[in-house]
Amino acid sequence: MFAVVSLGNSQFKVVEGDTITANRLDLKVGEKITLDKVLLISDGDKITVGQPFIKAATVSAQVIDHPRGAKVIAFKYRKRKDSARTHGHRQDLTSVKIEKISL
Repeated sequence: MFAVVSLGNSQFKVVEGDTITANRLDLKVGEKITLDKVLLISDGDKITVGQPFIKAATVSAQVIDHPRGAKVIAFKYRKRKDSARTHGHRQDLTSVKIEKISL
């Protein structure tokens, strides 16, 4: 059984026991959350699709960690101008473990 859920500004295909990494959420480590924006649920032979969400479906999850993503380097170079600029960025993330999918 899997589900497609909306978390933050992203959509994730999740199975019970999966760990997903989403953009930073304002939640504490160990806090349990209920994801009610379920777009699709499939249990092998039956597929339920929401319009846009399935009203009776929920996904239970728990916040595991607040890591930071890999560093992304942006380098700007202007030829013949003696100008170069390096800028780095690390995204703040939240790791969430999926515990139960219910319909």
